[in-house]
Amino acid sequence: MRKLLVSAIALALAGVSFTGMAAPADPTPATALTTTQLPRAVRPTHYNVSVVPHAASLSFDGKVSVDIEVLEPTTSITLHAIDMSFSSVQLAGPKGAPAFAAPKVNVDDEAQTATFTFDRPIPKGSYTLAMAYTGKIDTQANGLFAIDYDSQAGKRRALFTQFENSDARRFIPSWDEPAFKATFDLEVTVPSDQMAVSNMPVASKTDLGNGLTRVRFQPSPKMSTYLLFFGTGEFDRATTTSDGTEIGVITQKGLSSQGAFTLESAKKVLHEYNDYFGVPYPLPKLDNVASPGSSQFFSAMENWGAIYTFEYALLLDPSISTQSDKQGVFNTAAHEMAHQWFGDLVTMRWWDDLWLNEGFASWMAARTTEKLHPEWNTALDAVDTRESAMSRDAVATTHPVVQHVDTVEQASQAFDAITYSKGAAVIRMLEGYVGPEAWRAGVRNYIKAHAYGNTVSDDLWHAMDAVAPGKQVTTIAHDFTLQPGIPLIRVEAGACINNTTTLKLSQGEFTKDRPDKTPLRWHVPVIAQTQGGTPVRTLVDGEATLKVPGCGPVIVNAGQSGYYRTLYAPAQFATLEASFAKLPPIDQLGLLSDTWALGMAGLQPASDFLDLVKATPANADPQIWDQVAASLSALNDYYRGDATRQAVFRSFAIKQLAPVFARVGWESKPNESVPTTILRNRLISVLSSLGDPGVIGEARRRYAAQATDPKAMPPELRKTVQAVVGRHADAATWDQLHAAAKAEKTPLVKDWMYGLLSSVEDEALAKRALELALTDEPGATNSASMIRVVSRLQPELALDFALAHREQVDKFVDASSRSRYYPPLGANSFNPATIDKINAYAKTYLAEGSRRDAETAVANIKYRLLVRNQRLQEIDAWLAKNGR
Repeated sequence: MRKLLVSAIALALAGVSFTGMAAPADPTPATALTTTQLPRAVRPTHYNVSVVPHAASLSFDGKVSVDIEVLEPTTSITLHAIDMSFSSVQLAGPKGAPAFAAPKVNVDDEAQTATFTFDRPIPKGSYTLAMAYTGKIDTQANGLFAIDYDSQAGKRRALFTQFENSDARRFIPSWDEPAFKATFDLEVTVPSDQMAVSNMPVASKTDLGNGLTRVRFQPSPKMSTYLLFFGTGEFDRATTTSDGTEIGVITQKGLSSQGAFTLESAKKVLHEYNDYFGVPYPLPKLDNVASPGSSQFFSAMENWGAIYTFEYALLLDPSISTQSDKQGVFNTAAHEMAHQWFGDLVTMRWWDDLWLNEGFASWMAARTTEKLHPEWNTALDAVDTRESAMSRDAVATTHPVVQHVDTVEQASQAFDAITYSKGAAVIRMLEGYVGPEAWRAGVRNYIKAHAYGNTVSDDLWHAMDAVAPGKQVTTIAHDFTLQPGIPLIRVEAGACINNTTTLKLSQGEFTKDRPDKTPLRWHVPVIAQTQGGTPVRTLVDGEATLKVPGCGPVIVNAGQSGYYRTLYAPAQFATLEASFAKLPPIDQLGLLSDTWALGMAGLQPASDFLDLVKATPANADPQIWDQVAASLSALNDYYRGDATRQAVFRSFAIKQLAPVFARVGWESKPNESVPTTILRNRLISVLSSLGDPGVIGEARRRYAAQATDPKAMPPELRKTVQAVVGRHADAATWDQLHAAAKAEKTPLVKDWMYGLLSSVEDEALAKRALELALTDEPGATNSASMIRVVSRLQPELALDFALAHREQVDKFVDASSRSRYYPPLGANSFNPATIDKINAYAKTYLAEGSRRDAETAVANIKYRLLVRNQRLQEIDAWLAKNGR
């Protein structure tokens, strides 16, 4: 699942009480079980499910017969169930076997289980457990849920399911753990004018009269419960084929044309993946189902054969969608399609190894985007991915890539930048270490060996060891996945003799908040290169000496494939600064990122970053200026509340960015590069945040002229111009935006408009946005987003409001994710009192072992205070000397 790196969580624990490590790949009896795992004496092999949703009353009736294997005699069967009531439970044995009396049913809401206790022991053997039950339809993305939306034909309601990580138990009483794979037959009763969708194609339809139709789907392959999907609504479906597989995009009626890019992309991506994995996609069809609305914690879900994606991440509306949106749509589809192999066909055994799903899919999507769309020049995005991970990995609350998970809440918290971005970065580093061909051979062997099964991380490493003899794949992988943190490579250069530069490398650990921490140790693959020279490689374990062909500045981590920070001696940094304009763009980006992070952490002068900004030529790669603009915007935020010092910094930042924007301009030019198109929007946004009166004034002029001048707000600029107007809105403008949001009928545009109302700088208007969020007007899935958007500029205001209205806000947040929602609202604060509020919330409402997001928010605030109190003085001094 693509979680939005705010990455999700329920307060209840799941399962029965066991301790130890994860369960075996085949769920047979075991004594080493985590606290949320079910007893292993019984396992399912097939589910036959029949569901009748009652959308109007937000309830459903369900029947399920589960074929089970009893592996050890037992008097009870425990499975997962939540928000269910059972009307009957029956156990049938082999034909001719004595019947079992109806069991005693005990539902444990806290454990999210139902236990059926029988009057006599159940012998080993095969049985069928039949249950009739009722359940609830939610209004947030948990279990079976409803999405209400506006359409051209009026208000409509569609139903969908979302089960990862532990919400299939809201739809079917089941063994809701990844290792309990089984096959599924699903039958649903839906309104005859609606389309029903599941993982497999429709097998049959039966008209029941009274406007209802029973739809039965073909049997599914063997898979985990969290991958089952069901959706129904007034849909359109557009199709194509690729390598014999039917590919579909399913949208609300009238919007199928907006899914054309996703459909065509899926065709190319599926062909690419069939080739790369060496195992053809095994299902007869692959749909991507578009849904109005949103979640606070994910944008898409990789249900096997029926990917679920919110409209903003799948559809391209010609009136507002940008080039960035287009790239995001492609990346999302490529990510979820990679899961069809890495996650669906081969599934992690337990949530400890979630990164096997998410880190690999993130890496695969980036690789595929770069290959199929070279015109986008996305190779540099690898540095952004690494930085996303390192920002999270450099504080005390980080965790290993392979992490111990005990509870549902902890499993939900595992969907974060470490799992996704660090996982992807480590894979990229290892692929570079063993070589792309060997890496692909290892992946193919791994997929073939474990198809329809479950794995742990070492299964992948063993596959790589087999194709890369002599390489220390498992050793390196263990260092980077079984322990947290970021290696720091210090570089001291010796003299260049005979056209060879000798480097002395030593290893430490980079942290943002623990300067006295005892460093961990890694085996770090290092690549170094002089400009135009031949790259050389070594494996650093402690210290190393490296001879690099050529004289002149040397880049360590050349190509930026390594997951480590590079700290150069001052003299070396000076030579790199002097030659910065001549470095390859990816190394420019890497040097900028390292210099920013090391400067903010106090390991080198914070002002070194500004030296690189001044050394960046106006004609540098647009993505370099994109990074510079983003970093200047971040520095501007550190001055929030100190108008005098902020004005000095803003003057410098505008002076640096204005010439670049003058080259790019407001209007697109024929044949301009895709990164340039994206940079235009970034510069407008950042210059606006810096208070540039020219940019703000022109945005307002264009917004006012849109009714009479169709060129004033071309689609590529529409959202950016609106965002500038919304951020700097006065009361009259805010009211105008509010009226436009209420009148809007397209869900994709409507959701965007309500976000605009929340992005305003004016505190009084931000309060109005918060109050509006608690009404029915924005729609159930927009309310939590509005509060979160307010928190970006007004963290204390948003956090206080959400906590004061917690019972109401809870209704707008995925039930399995509430504990992750509140703490990040205050993460952008500079007020120490906010720390106390977050800690008090965590102590009151969160289990002790499930406070990672609260602790991370607190760590972020402490870091921000450190930067503001200690680093900005260096920036001020540099500005006084150089900035005017």
